[in-house]
Amino acid sequence: MNGSNRPLSPHLQVYKPQLTSVLSITHRATGVALAAGTLLLVWWIVAAATGEEYFNLVQGLMASWPGLIVLLGFSWAVFYHLCNGIRHLFWDAGYGFELETAYKSGWATVVSSLVLTGAAWAVGFLGN
Repeated sequence: MNGSNRPLSPHLQVYKPQLTSVLSITHRATGVALAAGTLLLVWWIVAAATGEEYFNLVQGLMASWPGLIVLLGFSWAVFYHLCNGIRHLFWDAGYGFELETAYKSGWATVVSSLVLTGAAWAVGFLGN
């Protein structure tokens, strides 16, 4: 031991999250959310196959405010995971590792996922 009171690794008290680390954690979290959301999709399909009464129950839950919030989060997770996956494909090809480019592509991922989510919901609501 060197006698110093300094931590040997970055701790939460001294570590400042960077865009790249936040996006990486978010990518993992959206992957988990997509798995859970897929179970909701399967539930909806099973309800449709079961009969009109059960389908109407599930449809009513999904059309409620809490259900719409869950669906909004799920759709954002789909688009975020898609956009960040495309970003990772460029990295796999060896492009975009420069710090400035990594930050630009990170912000592009965030903005494009929000725009795509908004566009999908606008089409969904305006199409009715």
